[in-house]
Amino acid sequence: MVQAILRNRSMVKVGFQGERGAFSEDAASKLFGRNIDFSPCMRLNQVFELVSQDKTEFGVVPLENSQAGSINETYDLLLTYPLNIFAEVILRVSHCLMALPGEKLTDITTIYSHPQALAQCDEFLSRLKVEIMPNYDTAGSAKMIKEKRLKNCAAIASKRAADIYGLEILAPEIETSANNYTKFVAVSKQKARPAQRNKTSLVFATEHKPGSLYRILGIFATRNINLTKLESRPNRAKPWEYVFYTDFEGHLDGEIYQEAMRELQRETIFIKILGSYPQAT
Repeated sequence: MVQAILRNRSMVKVGFQGERGAFSEDAASKLFGRNIDFSPCMRLNQVFELVSQDKTEFGVVPLENSQAGSINETYDLLLTYPLNIFAEVILRVSHCLMALPGEKLTDITTIYSHPQALAQCDEFLSRLKVEIMPNYDTAGSAKMIKEKRLKNCAAIASKRAADIYGLEILAPEIETSANNYTKFVAVSKQKARPAQRNKTSLVFATEHKPGSLYRILGIFATRNINLTKLESRPNRAKPWEYVFYTDFEGHLDGEIYQEAMRELQRETIFIKILGSYPQAT
């Protein structure tokens, strides 16, 4: 828990993508406690901009969902901006279908929500004869229905969003899987200190020739370093080439990890450390 950094401080400034009531706001509260000065942003890149410009100390962004997979935009932004992953938190995500008071499920013709939320509720949505409209945010969809008084429309968002915007829940817990969790990370200019359990995230690119990735994996295997993630993403600077996002257990303060990084530098054509930080439980 990173609330320890708030000792002797009255408030911490945190940016997140979405409107008040978004799941990112819940994640920020779980990480930093109650004394937060929130800065909601329309888009994910604006969260990174706020931190880069010292307008907020931290930004909280979604990284991966247990059902829908990685949030690719977040990974691309982590590569682009000179920020560190400072902490991570895992949030149980439960979606609700909500509409203006008095509406019934049979009245609904259009449903709005973030594409990730829509993907996480695909089984429920497949049973309805409605138009699905992707929107920039879950809570933002709820806010839009409230402010525009959109009849025959519903949003998929959190129970907290329904409470904030005075909407009526037509169907609770509509996510396809009860094991629906999203991993969020806090990004900052600061680097996190070692904790009892740590994780390091990095991104690298290899030479485009046989055995390159094999040799890199051997750097971790020979030192008994446990990789917890390895995922390729297109290299936006070079079509049909890829970069690899990797997580492993441990903090770079340890000598064995520094030794691995020195060898990794020799075997890669590009490497960026995204952060060493406390591992979520």
